[in-house]
Amino acid sequence: MKRIRIATRQSALALWQSEHVAEQLRAHHPDLQTELVPLSTRGDEVLDRSLAEIGGKGLFLKELEVALLQSRADIAVHSLKDVPAEGPDGLALSIVLARANWADWWLTRDGCAPENMPAGATVGTSSLRRQAQLLRAWPQLRVVPIRGNVQTRLDKMLSGEVDAVILAAAGLERLDMKLDHIHPLLPPAFIPAPGQGVIVVQSRANDRAIQGLLEPLDCSDTHTQVRAERAVVAELGGDCRMPLAAHARINDDQVSLRARLCSPDGRECIDAEGSAPVEGAEALGRRIAGELVRGGARQILSAL
Repeated sequence: MKRIRIATRQSALALWQSEHVAEQLRAHHPDLQTELVPLSTRGDEVLDRSLAEIGGKGLFLKELEVALLQSRADIAVHSLKDVPAEGPDGLALSIVLARANWADWWLTRDGCAPENMPAGATVGTSSLRRQAQLLRAWPQLRVVPIRGNVQTRLDKMLSGEVDAVILAAAGLERLDMKLDHIHPLLPPAFIPAPGQGVIVVQSRANDRAIQGLLEPLDCSDTHTQVRAERAVVAELGGDCRMPLAAHARINDDQVSLRARLCSPDGRECIDAEGSAPVEGAEALGRRIAGELVRGGARQILSAL
């Protein structure tokens, strides 16, 4: 194979991630030509309604997946946290790259930490997970739904439209954003989304040649982590819209996992954690999901 076509969204971050994959492919296969195929998705186009209203984060993928199924592209590059647990028939998540910074960052114009914000201060986020954990820890704050690319959301904070925003550290670092004030939101108060900080490459499930090209890019430790995290999502219904947090870590031959499901207002919260040998990552995720269910997860999810 002499050329590989890479389906990508058109945002600056998506293009960076796709070009990063292209660079990795060329490093491992010097004779390979790479071509980006930028596509517009419904998730990018409809910005006046929440993702929950219009169908969830999977709307960032559909057009890219159609391009793969119609052989207009050979692979597609996604942020894993945007990928539902169940994908369309005929496609596979072939490899995951090494995980970047998985944290959420709290950003304000003056560096004020969330606990020091005045009652009623506005925080921009469209994520139910971020909203729920924020209101659980600091119920005096007010969440304002905002959509758009990284720069658009930053600009809403910088212009004073909202007092603070919460964004993924990985995206800001990848775009080399110059920020004056960064406040990481870390466990145990704040747990990231399943797959946060991970770039995943999707391809046609039966395309052995493409999968062979991709194989050197796969990170085994990251793959173990995301198997555990995404097993929780799958057991609870596979919906990226749910206010679910999950984060796995590897220490020697053990994988540890903590997960949290909260009501959107943060008043109800269920936590679960555990560990297992790395080969049992998926089983660990299912077990942790079971603990969430026994704690009342179905009631929270049915109320969404």
